[in-house]
Amino acid sequence: MSRRPETLAEAPLGRESAYPQHYDASLLYAIPRAANRVPLGIEEGALPFVGEDEWHAFEVSWLNARGKPVVAVARFRLPAASPNLIESKSWKLYLNGFNQTRFDGPEAVIETLERDLARVAGAAVDVELFGVDDAALMPRRLPGESLDEQDIEISDYTPVGGERLVAGEDIVEETLYSHLLKSNCPVTGQPDWGSVLIRYRGPRLDRAELLRYLVGYRQHQDFHEHCVEHIFMDLMHHARPERLLVLARYVRRGGLDISPWRATPGQRPPEPLRLARQ
Repeated sequence: MSRRPETLAEAPLGRESAYPQHYDASLLYAIPRAANRVPLGIEEGALPFVGEDEWHAFEVSWLNARGKPVVAVARFRLPAASPNLIESKSWKLYLNGFNQTRFDGPEAVIETLERDLARVAGAAVDVELFGVDDAALMPRRLPGESLDEQDIEISDYTPVGGERLVAGEDIVEETLYSHLLKSNCPVTGQPDWGSVLIRYRGPRLDRAELLRYLVGYRQHQDFHEHCVEHIFMDLMHHARPERLLVLARYVRRGGLDISPWRATPGQRPPEPLRLARQ
């Protein structure tokens, strides 16, 4: 049974690990969300957003009832309201335990995944399985307008300067994106590369300042989910939009990618998609 940790000192991430040969649900490691939300002014049980953490696992395999391997791509949707996120390396180790385990069919695999992940996350987790040639997995482009051609000068690579994000009082509705997002794992320090999409209705954002702000995450250490929540809270505080959606699509690492999104109630992200770097 996975336990609720007080620190990351014993987490699998950043430590040498033996890869399991058989199914073992106890490998999953929960990380409480609350501690990282407190500095953002987010109170537990009173979230100012809705959202999900959408994961894709590209190294999913199991044995059918006759011992023949089956391969698939899995999509997981973990609600932002869940008390815990699941540490990524423990998730990878857990999935590797399926490789030599027999299941009667995909439905049994989905049932097992949903049960185990929900227990650790503290909320229901939606699981889908796709064939590796499924058209839904083909790379697409982010909608909206790119920020990346802005000619900016920058020397501070920490997420500050949100007070300069608003360009004027006129109300606009637009979708903007950047492929220049980079943050760093708070445990290993390894770089996490990604793209970020911002869709809002409210006072017009200064595009150069917005890009400068996003690039400011380049030396920031935090989990993907909390980076997205940090961006969402800063935009809500400084720009006060009527509606806001922040979506990040992080580059795959170790066969897993993660795409957290946070939004004002009533907003949803674009149709599920995968970028070329994922």
